[in-house]
Amino acid sequence: MSAPYPEQYLEGLRLFNDEEFFECHDVLEELWADTQGGEKKFYQGLIQLSISLFHFGNENYGGARKLYETSRKYLEAYRPSCMGIDVDQLLADHQLCFAELLSCADPFTTPNLVIRDELVPKIPLPADAE
Repeated sequence: MSAPYPEQYLEGLRLFNDEEFFECHDVLEELWADTQGGEKKFYQGLIQLSISLFHFGNENYGGARKLYETSRKYLEAYRPSCMGIDVDQLLADHQLCFAELLSCADPFTTPNLVIRDELVPKIPLPADAE
């Protein structure tokens, strides 16, 4: 019997939860490249969400904002859930994490603007993951 989810997908989620956002991007991008069908754009949304957090953590505020927006456009289509992920919750957590950055007219002049560890989203592994 095969696993309900591709191993690369689960590894990408593990890396995401370990805040290894660039590595998550690499793993999911390989999966994305090999995927045909409905999950392809879902993976693209997860990849962009991961890199938005990577950029935010590296103070690339412009890149973070851009990928925040594009990741949401991809993932909105998969609400409320997809592939064992509560997409509604993930998008809400992502928005909360980015709220301060999104509210800044000029993030480079905003003192102490950093990604807050306690607000970084986590993605619970799907219950039926083996």
